[in-house]
Amino acid sequence: MHKGSCLCGAVTFEVDCELPGPDGCHCSKCRKHSGHFFASTDVPRSSVRISGESNVTWFQSSQKARRGFCSVCGSSLFWDPVGRDWTGIAMGAFDTPTGTSLALHIYTADKGDYYAIGDGAEQFEQVPPAPH
Repeated sequence: MHKGSCLCGAVTFEVDCELPGPDGCHCSKCRKHSGHFFASTDVPRSSVRISGESNVTWFQSSQKARRGFCSVCGSSLFWDPVGRDWTGIAMGAFDTPTGTSLALHIYTADKGDYYAIGDGAEQFEQVPPAPH
């Protein structure tokens, strides 16, 4: 069981599955939403329980996804793709050790000029190709 919350505690969540290796998204929308690149792990929605859900505000950032944040403290928490059965949860929102490390970086062509990516994780200028 993995637990997490927003900064003020108005939103808490539990994830009852193993956490896949997270990705770091460097697209301009993720950078603006999070203040840096957005590191998140993608888990089945059925594995996530949210308390204080009335404090989650959803922003439809594109036709493909919405972003969830705490309406009280503003913490970036979720990235939710339309028409999929999973959601991305911000790695920084987890309270407990996750046992994971970044698996890959996406949209590196859009990354900020003020930092370098040097952790050795695989990098993709856009998104990785779909498995065949």
